[in-house]
Order: sequence, then C-alpha cells, then structure tokens
Amino acid sequence: MTVTTANRRREVGFASARSLLLTVLGEFVHPRARPVWTSTLLEAMAALGVEEKSARQALARTASEGVLTSNRDGRRVHWSLTAHGETLLREGTERIYSFLRSSHPWDGRWLVLTVSLPETQRALRHQLRTRLTWLGLGSPSPGLWVTPEAAHLEEVRRVVADLGLAGRSFAWVGAATGIGDERRLLEDAWDLAGVEDLYRTFLRRFENRPAETGRGSFIAQVELVQEWRRFPFVDPDLPRELLDHDWSGLRAAAVFHDLHARWHRRAQAEWERMEAGRV
Repeated sequence: MTVTTANRRREVGFASARSLLLTVLGEFVHPRARPVWTSTLLEAMAALGVEEKSARQALARTASEGVLTSNRDGRRVHWSLTAHGETLLREGTERIYSFLRSSHPWDGRWLVLTVSLPETQRALRHQLRTRLTWLGLGSPSPGLWVTPEAAHLEEVRRVVADLGLAGRSFAWVGAATGIGDERRLLEDAWDLAGVEDLYRTFLRRFENRPAETGRGSFIAQVELVQEWRRFPFVDPDLPRELLDHDWSGLRAAAVFHDLHARWHRRAQAEWERMEAGRV
C-alpha cells in the first residue's frame, strides 16, 4: 500500500510542519554538519506534503527558537544549526534511538517527587511536565511525580533547579511498602492502555509498508521517525517486572530499527540528490 500525497497532506494536520522540519534536520542535516539551502529544505518538506508557505513559516519559527541561523549568499539563503540546535538534536537523537533498545533489571526502588506549583503558573507547569515526562516520570495525582527509575534522580534534580523550583520540591527514593495497589499507581500515573493502542497503530501503519524508490524511502523514513519520536514522551519504559504481559512496545521498537536500517541508504541518497540539485 503506497502513501499518496493527499494522504500525507492530511497527516501534516496532525504532525505540524515545524515538527516534520525538526525530524528532517535530525535525520539529514545534523549528521552532515554543513549548511543547507532553503530550496533543499522546501523540496524535502514538499515531498512530505507541506506547502511552501507552511514550510517557510516553520523555518522562521525554528530560527526564532534559536535552533537555526540563516546566512545570505547573493539572492540565496542557507541555514546552519546553532550550538543550541546541535545540542537539541543530538540529545533527541540519542534518546529516540536508544529508547526500548535494551531491557534493564529493576532494583525495586521508586523515585518520588512532590512539587508545589499553583494552577495559575501554567507556562511553568507545562515546562515541568514536558521535562519530567521526557525523563519517564508519571503523575498519579496533582503535584506528585513517580518513576521506578531511581537512577534519574540527578536529572530530576537538574530539572527542578533549572526551573527554579528547588524551594518548592521534595524528593526521595525507596522501595514500595506494600500499602496500596501498585497496579493502580501505574494506571493513575500513565495511560498504559492508550500507549499500547499507539504502538498497535504504529505497527499497522509501518510493519508491512513498502519503500522501493529513493523518494519513497525518504518519505517513509521521515514519517517512521516522526511517529517513533513521540513514544519517549508517552511510554515510561517500565521495567519488565512491572508489566503483566508482553509489552507491544518491544515489538514496535524492533520494527522501527529494522525499517530504519532498511530504508536508510536510499533515503540518504535521495537527500544527497536534493542537495546536489540545488548547488
């Protein structure tokens, strides 16, 4: 089953042009460590169903966030990653490609964090939630965050300090006491059933997807990574000891890495073709 341009245009409504641009930058621009012409990025985005106006707006927004910087060469413009952009994409790539890559034994300890933050501070609450979720923490009730990965303590400490919340927070590490239902805690902290539905959708969409041409492989690889990169935000990567069945995320991870390796060479060659055509 092939993916038509019309289908891709509908999908762009769900995956913003900026998000697709970040995926393209991470997969093709960051590894090469060299500037890229606006026209190359526009062609790549057009292949993904993003209209030129939206693509240019995504470039401008990404630059305003300090990820890209532009330089003019005559009438043409090329873009380079800033130091912040390099760090952002490097850390994101490491997390995406290491996620669910290997199992890890659990020592039975939980990291628990409480943060006192009023509802009125919505921007700060959003920053806190985004960063803690990226680390795999879940929130079973307002102001309370938990994770079975006690090793994340220093990273959590850094998040709290960066956001100026050290004086409003308290954290501790230890084993569960047996009071209460641990299964209920998991259900309250994370929507595991919803995450598993997302994995099943991912498998249905990609497991048997063909990509025989260079353009097809480029599109397939970007869309594959685009879908996969959301899972570290929603799946806490719980230890196997806390899961009561075969977690479909493990099969999805195997499919992701297999397809990415299968499509990689042709996708990269297609990017090189797009670059060469703009020199």
